[in-house]
Amino acid sequence: MNIEETARTVRGAVKWFDSAKGFGFVVSEEGGSDILLHANVLRRFGQNSVADGAVIEILTQETDRGCQAVEVLSIEPPLHADLLVLPDLEDFDLDQLDQVVLQPARVKWFDKGKGFGFANVFGSDADIFVHVEVLRRSGLTDLAPGEALALRVIDGKRGLTTIEVSAWEAAIQ
Repeated sequence: MNIEETARTVRGAVKWFDSAKGFGFVVSEEGGSDILLHANVLRRFGQNSVADGAVIEILTQETDRGCQAVEVLSIEPPLHADLLVLPDLEDFDLDQLDQVVLQPARVKWFDKGKGFGFANVFGSDADIFVHVEVLRRSGLTDLAPGEALALRVIDGKRGLTTIEVSAWEAAIQ
């Protein structure tokens, strides 16, 4: 039997995910036991982390250790993620921000403890500021140096600033 015959689609919320430990758990909307979400499954989706409370759709499979995610189908940021408006966005029309093109980029460094880091768009050495709140609004919690991703970037009050982070594949579609 192959995975397509035994996998089940589940929608739920991320209970917690720890990128340092390499796993976390999802709570199904249908209830039941927590579902293991391994970092490798998340990486195949193009992300190294996911925010607590993010809505996630996954393919699951029952194993002798319990239910496990085998593929991530979609991730939506947590519902409360849009509540905070960053100072760099105060002067922008939010409808216009959706028109900013996603660009492929690579993480230069990110320090979760400090709450920020920098990335570079492919082909440019200009530093782009990435704030932890933008990650949370995008459904992420952490970034790894060298990680490929897609960014919406504006020229903010303090220079180039990220307003959204997505899987890098989103920038090449």
